Amino acid sequence: MPAPPPDAGSQRATVREVRPSGSDGVVLTLDLEQPFERLRAGRFFMLRRDDALSPAIPRPFSVFRQREDGGLEFLIKVMGAGTRALADCRAGDRLVAVGPLGNGWPVLEASPAEPLVMVAGGIGSAPFHMAIEDALAGVDGAAPADPSALCLVYGGRHEGLLYDLAEFEALGVPVIACTDDGSRGFHGNVVQALEAAWERGDLPRAGRVLTCGPDPMMRAVVATATGAGMPSWVSLETYMGCGVGICNGCAVPTCEEGPMGSWPFAKCCVDGPVFATEAIDMAAVQH
Repeated sequence: MPAPPPDAGSQRATVREVRPSGSDGVVLTLDLEQPFERLRAGRFFMLRRDDALSPAIPRPFSVFRQREDGGLEFLIKVMGAGTRALADCRAGDRLVAVGPLGNGWPVLEASPAEPLVMVAGGIGSAPFHMAIEDALAGVDGAAPADPSALCLVYGGRHEGLLYDLAEFEALGVPVIACTDDGSRGFHGNVVQALEAAWERGDLPRAGRVLTCGPDPMMRAVVATATGAGMPSWVSLETYMGCGVGICNGCAVPTCEEGPMGSWPFAKCCVDGPVFATEAIDMAAVQH
C-alpha cells in the first residue's frame, strides 16, 4: 500500500488572514509551526479548526499559493459546516494542519508549439496558481516556460465563481475566462471556450492538458483532449476521511489497461490527487 509522503505530518497552524474571494469563498492564509521548502504544485493539506467549531474530520484543500515568507494560502468555497468553520476564522485562531499530502502535477514543460493548457472550473482553480508560477520559473528540470506557452481556461456558472481571477491574470499568462451566463468573458463553458480558442488560432491543437473542477466538466475536458490527441492529467476533488491512505474513503477506479491496472482501485489521497487520465476510469469517478 502506498505510504503518505515522507515530509507529511500533523502540526498546529495559526491563521494570519482571511479575505473574501468570489461570491461564496475565502482565501485563508496560515502560518505553520514548521514551514516547508517550496512545495510541488497540486499537493494538499487536511485542515480543521483546533476547537469544537469544526467537524472532527478535517477537509482537504490544495495549496493555492506559497508565500516567500512561508505563509500558505488556501482557496476555500463555503459549502458546509467544515468550510464554514474555516471561513469564519479570525487572525490568531489555531488550526490543525496535516500535510503536505498527495502527489502534484507532472513536470510542467511547455513551448509555444506545445503549450500547457490548464482548465479549471470554479474552486478547481486552486492548484493552478502555483502550477503557473512553477512553469514560468522552471522546476524539476524543466526549462522556464514563456508566458505565451501557458494558458488558463477558467470557467464558472457566473462571475462570482471565478475565484481570485485577478490573481491569475496578474501572472502574465493568457487567461480565458468564461461563464455559463455570460457575466464575464466568453459566454459558454470551458470546453466551448477551448474549442473557440483553437478555431481562432489562439492555441495550437497540441501540447498537454491539466484540469481540475467538477467531475462532469473534467470528463468533458478529458474527452476533448483525447480527441485532439493531447495527453491529460486530472486533479480529483474526491471526498477524503483521513488523507493518509488508511480509511479507504477516497477510492478511485483504475483502468485495467492503464499503468495502475493491477489494482482495481487507487487511493486519491496517496496515489493522487493528480492522475494521468490513462490510469483511472474517469467515467466511474464520482464524489
